[in-house]
Parts: sequence; C-alpha cells; structure tokens
Amino acid sequence: MSWKKKREDIVKGGFSTPLDAPMVPNFPFTFRNINIFTLVYKTDIDAIGALLPEPLVCTGPEVMIHFYQMNDTSWLGPYNEVNVMVGVELPGEAVGSYSPYLFLSSDIGVAHGREVHGQPKKFGNPTIEFRQDLIVGKLERNGIDVVTGTMPYKQRPAEISELSDIFPFATNINLKAVDHIDGSPAIRQLTSRSLADVKVSECWRGASTTHLLPNAQAPVHRLPVQEMCDGFFWTAEFTLVPGKVLLDYLAE
Repeated sequence: MSWKKKREDIVKGGFSTPLDAPMVPNFPFTFRNINIFTLVYKTDIDAIGALLPEPLVCTGPEVMIHFYQMNDTSWLGPYNEVNVMVGVELPGEAVGSYSPYLFLSSDIGVAHGREVHGQPKKFGNPTIEFRQDLIVGKLERNGIDVVTGTMPYKQRPAEISELSDIFPFATNINLKAVDHIDGSPAIRQLTSRSLADVKVSECWRGASTTHLLPNAQAPVHRLPVQEMCDGFFWTAEFTLVPGKVLLDYLAE
C-alpha cells in the first residue's frame, strides 16, 4: 500500500505525520471516565503577572492545579495529566484560564497540546491515589516530586459550579509559538479552547494542602502558596473540539 500524500491532502486541516501512522488526533475526540483532583490556593498576583504574555491580565490571586486521571481517551488511551491554571482576561475579547505549566504521561498528548493548542506541555508523571481516608495527588518530573496535594476522601458533596465560580477554567487560553526552520516566527497567537459535552457525575470538596518543590524544568514553585482554599474531587467526561484564535501577534 502506498502512503504517499497529494498536495491537497497535506494542506488540509488535521494533517499529521508520520504519513502511515499519524501522531496527532483529529478533532473531535472524547475523554471518558475521568477522575479529577483539583487543588485551589491563593498566590501573589505579581507572581502570576510575571508569567502572563501581554496583553493578558490576571483576574485574581487563585491558582488551580488539576490532576487528571484519564482512564479512557480516544487515540491516546489511559494517561495522567497535571494542568496548572490561573484566571485571566483578554480585555474586550475573552475571560478564562491560562496555563503556565502542564505535565503529562502521554507523548501523543504532549505533541497535540503543543502543536495544536500551543500549550506548554512537558512530559511528567502525575498520579492520583486513594490512601485510606485521603486523596493524594503527586507530580513527579526528573525523579523529583514537584507537587503533592491532599484532601479528605469524599466527605462533603459539592457542585462543579462552586469550582468554576472561582474562574471559568473550562475556557483555556494559551500562547502558541512556532518558528519557521530558518528561525523566523511562523505562529505567534493567543488561542482559546472550550470543552464540549461536559458531564460531571459526582463532585466533592474539602480542606486541602498543596506542597511545591523547586525544579528548574518544572518551576511551579514560582506560584508560591500563600493561602490554601478548598480542594475538589470530581469525575467527568468531555469532548475536545476545535478552538479559535483570539489574537494573532504577527497580523498586528
């Protein structure tokens, strides 16, 4: 069988290499049977501002660290992910969340996040464990525990709106930066994606702890914990659909 691609195939959206075994999934694809453990704390607003690309502005001191246990995902299969988010606004355009750091245990997820969304994904080893009456989330990279979070196991029922009221985390804004082979800028954009068909089957909240350890390749410690808020544990499914370009720096 020939896997040669015609020009019109190559310029279509959703194209990916290798030609005979594409790595990056086409939209849409679905995440089923997900466990999510979300840590919430307050940090220094100036620390958040230092990580934001202009013209994004910070909307508050809260940080969310989502641990995702993806048990059944189209294309990718089972894997785990950590998404560090802060609330932001693109004045006059959009309000949502910005992810200065993401870590996951899937090479396909890393490639898709970086190539399509512009998310700053790196490889890592996040886990969610249930240790007797405690939920424990851990992120390890380079053999170092970078984030450790805890919350009591399913003691206080909650609604997911209690989490999204902090800031609308389902709308994720990212800085997409890709160069041409000669080093000149090819893409410089602020992109936005929102999850579709979100179904939350259960949600719990409780007092939580967050411990951050310095790591030069996973510098989550640059958003230091100043005040802990409640954590959330929830189960859900959702579909990843195409997003949009909010700002094209090069077109300006």
